[in-house]
Amino acid sequence: MSLWTAQAAATATHGKTQGGWVATGVSIDTRTLQPGDLFVALKDQRDGHEFVAQALDKGAAAALVDHVPEGVAADAPLLIVPDVLTALDDLGRAARARMTGKVAAVTGSVGKTSTKEMLAEMLSAQGRAHASVASYNNHWGVPLTLARMPQDTDFAVIEIGMNHPGEIAPLARMARPHVALVTIVAAAHLEAFDDITGIAVEKASIFEGVEPGGVAVLNADMDTAAIVMAKALDCKLRDISFGAEGYDFKLIRADLRDETTVVQARMGDAPLLFKIASPGRHFAMNALGALAVVAALGGDIALAVGSLGRWKPYKGRGQRERIYLDAVDTRLSLDLIDDSYNANPTSMAAALEVLAAAPVTNDTGRVSKGRRIAYLGDMKELGPDEVALHAGLAHLPATQSLDVIHCIGPLMRALHDLLPDAQRGGWYETSDAVLPRLKRHLDSGDVVLAKGSLSMKLGLIVDAIRKMGHAPLDEEEG
Repeated sequence: MSLWTAQAAATATHGKTQGGWVATGVSIDTRTLQPGDLFVALKDQRDGHEFVAQALDKGAAAALVDHVPEGVAADAPLLIVPDVLTALDDLGRAARARMTGKVAAVTGSVGKTSTKEMLAEMLSAQGRAHASVASYNNHWGVPLTLARMPQDTDFAVIEIGMNHPGEIAPLARMARPHVALVTIVAAAHLEAFDDITGIAVEKASIFEGVEPGGVAVLNADMDTAAIVMAKALDCKLRDISFGAEGYDFKLIRADLRDETTVVQARMGDAPLLFKIASPGRHFAMNALGALAVVAALGGDIALAVGSLGRWKPYKGRGQRERIYLDAVDTRLSLDLIDDSYNANPTSMAAALEVLAAAPVTNDTGRVSKGRRIAYLGDMKELGPDEVALHAGLAHLPATQSLDVIHCIGPLMRALHDLLPDAQRGGWYETSDAVLPRLKRHLDSGDVVLAKGSLSMKLGLIVDAIRKMGHAPLDEEEG
C-alpha cells in the first residue's frame, strides 16, 4: 500500500524530488530497511548519507537527503531538502494532517512504553491501529512514527519522552493528540532538573499539544498530581484521573500471581475486573491508565479488557521466561525476569516487588531451596542525590525479602554496602565481570531479575542466562 508518493513527500517537505517513486514505508536504518521504504539519511553518530547507496541497493524506493551522496547516481530516486531532520518533521506533520482517526499520546517517567504497547494491543482490536516502535519517543522518533502512519489509521498511539526541559511540548504539538496520558512523575533525568516539580511541569506540557476539547488522563496517586492537573485545566481540557486515589478509574486491588496480575477496579460506579498476563502492580496501574484513554477515545471497554489478557511486556521491560537447564528433565529450570532496558528508583522498586512475589521451586537443584536473586545495575541521570537514592533501595520491604542481591556499577556500591551478609552477593564494576561467575551463582528453582540503566548493559547478563538453557526435547521423541 502506498504511504508516500514522490509528489506528496515533495509537497510536505518543500523538497526537490527525482523520479516518480512510491514509498510503502519509512526507514532510518539500513539494517532493518524493507524494500519500498523511503530511507531518511539522518545525521547522528554516523551520517546517514554514507548509507544511501546501500539503502538503494537493498530496494529503498528513494532516499531523503540534503545532497546527492558520493557513489550515488545523479538521477537516483531522491528527495533533496535543505535539512533532513526538518524534512522528517514536515513529513510527520503532513501525515498527521491527512489522518482523520483518533490520536493518543503517552508520557511519564515510568511506564510509557508498556502503556503504549497496552494501548496498541487494545485499540488494534477496535480498528486500524498504529503505534510507536520500541521507544521511539524523541525528536526524531515522534516524527518518524507519524511519517510511518497510514492515512486510513483509526487509532494512533504516540509515545513522547524527554531528557531535558522544553522537549515534550513541541513533540505534542506535532502529534496533536485527542487524548494525552501522564503515567507517573518520578525521579528520572533529575540531573537536568532542579527537582521533581520541574519534571512534573515538563511532563504536563504534553497537554499543550492536545486538540481543543480533548482529554487529559493523569495518575491521581502522584505527589505532583496537583501540578499536572493544573496544567490540564489551564489548557481547558477535560480531565480523567486513575489510580488508588483516582476518581474516574479507581484501583481497588492488584494481586500478583505466578505469571499474572489480577486487578479489581472501578470505572465510575461500574466494577472492573481484569487480568494481565504478567505479574506487576505497576502493570495494573498502567493498564488502568490505558483503559481510561480507551474510554476517552470512545472505545469499547469490555473489548479492551479482553485485549489486556493477551498483552505481555516488551523485551527488556519485565518480560518473564523459563530457562530449561536440562533438555530432558524439564524440572531443572529457572525463571528469568528481563527488566534490563532501563531503571530509576520507581521502576526499580516495582521490579523488586515483582521478584519478591515470585514463587520459587524447591528440591530440584544442587541448592535445595529455590532463591530470589537480583542483578542490579546503576540507575543513571539522578542528579546530586544519586548515591542516596541507590542506598535507599536497601530499606524497601521487597529488597529485604530477597535471597541474594548482586550489585553492578559504582553507584550500586552504596546498596551493596548496606546489605546484610546473608543477602550480599558480589559487587562488580561492569556487567562483563559478572559473566564468568553466573553458572556458580544460579541453580534450578531460582527466580532471577536483571535490572539497570541501559548503559550498564545488564542485557549481557540476560543473554548469558538464556544461553545456559536448552530447548526441551519433544516427549514423543525422547
